[in-house]
Amino acid sequence: MIELQWLVAAVIVVPLGAAVLSALADGRIDEVGWSIAAASLSLTFLLSMALIVVLVTGDPIEYQLSVARLGYATEFQADGFSGVIVLLDSLVALGALAYTRTAGPRGNWFYAGYLAIVAGVIGITLTGDLFALYGYLLLLSLATVVLVGATGTGWGSYVAFRYFTLGTVGAGIYLAGVVVAVAATGTSNMALIADRLPEIGYAEPLVVSSFLLMGVGLGISVGLFPFHTWLVDAHGVAPDALSALISGVIPAAAVYAFSRILFTVYTTDFLAANPILVDGILAIALATMLIGNLLAAVHRNIKDVLAYSTVSQAGLVVAGFAIANEAAIFGSVLQLFGHGVIKGALCILAGIFALRFDARSLEEYAGLASEAPLLGATFALLGIAMIGLPPTVGFVGKWYIALGAVQHGMWFVAALIVVSTLLTLAYVVPFIDRLYFYPFEGTRRPDTTTTLGMVAVVVAATAISLAMGVSSAWIEHLLEGAIERLAA
Repeated sequence: MIELQWLVAAVIVVPLGAAVLSALADGRIDEVGWSIAAASLSLTFLLSMALIVVLVTGDPIEYQLSVARLGYATEFQADGFSGVIVLLDSLVALGALAYTRTAGPRGNWFYAGYLAIVAGVIGITLTGDLFALYGYLLLLSLATVVLVGATGTGWGSYVAFRYFTLGTVGAGIYLAGVVVAVAATGTSNMALIADRLPEIGYAEPLVVSSFLLMGVGLGISVGLFPFHTWLVDAHGVAPDALSALISGVIPAAAVYAFSRILFTVYTTDFLAANPILVDGILAIALATMLIGNLLAAVHRNIKDVLAYSTVSQAGLVVAGFAIANEAAIFGSVLQLFGHGVIKGALCILAGIFALRFDARSLEEYAGLASEAPLLGATFALLGIAMIGLPPTVGFVGKWYIALGAVQHGMWFVAALIVVSTLLTLAYVVPFIDRLYFYPFEGTRRPDTTTTLGMVAVVVAATAISLAMGVSSAWIEHLLEGAIERLAA
């Protein structure tokens, strides 16, 4: 498989090059951005499929991309875990793109920013260098800010400014941690840092400080409590297709970065040497999980509900990584992928309901299942998956995280996961109830924007959420080597 190592660079270069092409086409060829995005993201998805096959059937990949004339080289690393996240990124981005075909936005600059976000999240997932990770974080932040701020409203501009401010602060704190790590080890290469940290000592102040700074910086990007407000506000004002990325992809990339630094750079030996850090991470993650669900339960606008739910899910996944045994890590990986697919599809569904029926609030969802039976059933099934009921991927992910907690003697963590699931019921069931058991009294708009592609995307996402739950044992077998390396 050595000859296929270039795949790790190709899945970044394709969307990044397409973003530049779409930007250059602006003012020259009108509305060509969607075609560029569709072609490049289709190719990126195929490359990500090939990459994950290579990774689950072979060894992890280390690949160096160098530009001799510039004297520059950057390291890429990939294993089964990163392959899963790259597949999620490309899948959700391609699915959300189908929504923009008729619903918009459709300007060339929008698609340039959209593709830059995809390149940023995949770059975060595959880089093997801490400084390069900072560069991808900046790319992701700037592209998201531009698209959120392009809504043309004063509130949208304010939200974009807040996001930019928090993103810059978070990236700056992360960079400070990288500088400390480089000062301690003499390198920014993740693998080399991991080799040198045992000689320095995991409990040394420089080592602990570097981890804390990087962890706090990435925690802001994840949207962990109390830094979650940017995610909710950006999700609320963003176009629906961008909301799918903000909920399904961007937090997943930040959570991935945190977990990769935790397990690949610092390793579980660092956690064993600093148990108070584990307690702190768990406390913040569990608080985020519960507070996110509580806030989702008191909101009535569907985009606000989905945004707070994303905050909660981020907390759940980070908690699984903090438990750090094989069961919990696998549960977090599965939950990260499953949540991305489910939440991305629900954002697209919310957009479709808004286009067809001008429905955004709980009250406006009354009777929609009678007007759009297939979409209503899809919403209900995706809601069940988000709650975490069997046999969906949401259930299996939570089960493994809770199982890992019990194996570690953390019964209270398992109990809080159950409580969080009950809170999810509190805001999902009312929407399903309105869909099916209330009369329709809304507005029917001419159905000129809903396409077969939009419907196919949400139906496919529903099928994936069910199939992953049923085939979780097979998925666990495929990822066994990658999970063992993370937990070692």
